[in-house]
Amino acid sequence: MTARVLVVDDIEANRRVMKAKLEARYYTVMLSHTGEHAISSAIHQQPDIILLDVMMPGMDGYEVCRQLKSNIATRHIPIVMLTALTDGDDRLRGLEAGADDFLSKPVDDFALFARLEALSRYNAVADELRTREAANPHTANFTEHEMSTLSKPASVLVVDQNNQEARRVAEALHKVGHEAETWIDAQKGGIKFKELDLIILALSGQRHDALKLCAQMRSLREARDFAIIVTCDEKDEQRAAEGLRIGASDVIQTPLDLQELQARVATQVRRKRYIQILRKRVDTGLELSVIDQLTGLYNRRYMLERLQLWMQRSSVDGKPVSVVAFDIDHFKTVNDVHGHEAGDLVLQEFSERLRTNIRPKDIACRPGGEEFLVIMPETPGDLAYIGAERIRHAIANEPFLVERKNEEIRVTVSAGVATHYGEDALLADLLHRADQALYKAKENGRNRIEKLAA
Repeated sequence: MTARVLVVDDIEANRRVMKAKLEARYYTVMLSHTGEHAISSAIHQQPDIILLDVMMPGMDGYEVCRQLKSNIATRHIPIVMLTALTDGDDRLRGLEAGADDFLSKPVDDFALFARLEALSRYNAVADELRTREAANPHTANFTEHEMSTLSKPASVLVVDQNNQEARRVAEALHKVGHEAETWIDAQKGGIKFKELDLIILALSGQRHDALKLCAQMRSLREARDFAIIVTCDEKDEQRAAEGLRIGASDVIQTPLDLQELQARVATQVRRKRYIQILRKRVDTGLELSVIDQLTGLYNRRYMLERLQLWMQRSSVDGKPVSVVAFDIDHFKTVNDVHGHEAGDLVLQEFSERLRTNIRPKDIACRPGGEEFLVIMPETPGDLAYIGAERIRHAIANEPFLVERKNEEIRVTVSAGVATHYGEDALLADLLHRADQALYKAKENGRNRIEKLAA
């Protein structure tokens, strides 16, 4: 998987060497020689990944990183900091500035391309989710609560047949606040994959096929979201690259630098949770686009889409589809006498009774106001009428309790049934016939069901 990479380094020879390496692997490369130029390039060219040198005259890499991560136009771009500094405090400073990853100079080719491969796959998912979220008018910037979840302690499982080494890794993660268990210890209580944030999987020196285990874990439905960091020694680099291909999120060479491990765990968990937040926001946005927020029933948009599909199916297989249009009798009086808050409570309770008195395949909708409609797939008019009567009884037989005012409100409903038998007819015609039947029910005294002949 390739990407557009911005290389930022004040030394021309370093830029040329990195450009040659990347282009040999078919990456598209852009170059910057100062922090100011890097910020401008990132804003206007929108690279997929930034490789940022730390030690630069004037504006150093830390400040460049801070400014890029504080700008809404560039904060989503992953930044890998390149540093000759080996002090753990310097690496921590980079992470605090917002860096997504770091590499030590001289940059090892395997480590470089492992990071780029992992970030390219991460970008592919994140970009798709951001695009879908941006198309949804109901979403806004991440909330303070959402942002706080990115850095919360993680649940980590360490898989290594060398249990002494596994416990050493787990202890290092405990020291920075994570919950970490070894595979051997976790098996005693049963491994709950769904609750895991990350797995550290040893590749080298194992009696089992660690890559096969990686693939099997990725195939588990409940385990597809957690991150996987593969550890390996130098001779297993090719197998580690295969691990990235089949689902690992990152690779670290052994012997492990525990500070580096702690930093990479934090990075992977942050990415995993960022994707989770985006997915949840997209799902919420999709739900908001088809769900009526007061009642939880489907809205008019969804109603029209589903009804059109069922009518088309009916035209093909000849099975009827019926609709029942409901209207709460004298609902204006409820609002006038008891207030709009009581009116909303009545609409919510009405919706609940409607929902509990239809079949699983029926589709309950609220087109608007006090109007409701139930789509009954593969249902002739006579059966739809019986279903509508069941709903009418459920509404009329029990008063609606307005708890805050300790009031009981008697509510009735009128309804009209219309059926499509596969004939050449428009959706608007079917809804019009249902409305005509509903008006007839109103004219004939309300609290009743009427059905028009097809």
